[in-house]
Amino acid sequence: MIIKLFVNALLVFALAWALPGVHVESFWTALVVAIILGLLNIFVKPILVIITIPVTILTLGLFLLVINALVIQLADWMVDGFNVDTFWWALLFSFILSVMNSAFEKSSSGEKRPKRKF
Repeated sequence: MIIKLFVNALLVFALAWALPGVHVESFWTALVVAIILGLLNIFVKPILVIITIPVTILTLGLFLLVINALVIQLADWMVDGFNVDTFWWALLFSFILSVMNSAFEKSSSGEKRPKRKF
């Protein structure tokens, strides 16, 4: 879990460097952002998902990207030294962060599928 936290902090720091609309003061700020995002994803995001189920169904799940962007903007509001300029930068940041986290999870799972013998 601590490794995942540091990887998230590195990803936040790298994305802030790569995206001109996202700003992080230092790696320690990125670590705080990673912690806050983890807590928001545990406690706030499920409530938002439940409240917006009809819209999520109508948009075939694409509204979940909007929820992720709102969580990023909430983290922006909570953490000094972390700034996302607009909603669109938050949307792009959350999308790339989710994809990179998924890639890390898949690569670090360590499970190997057994080969099928026909």
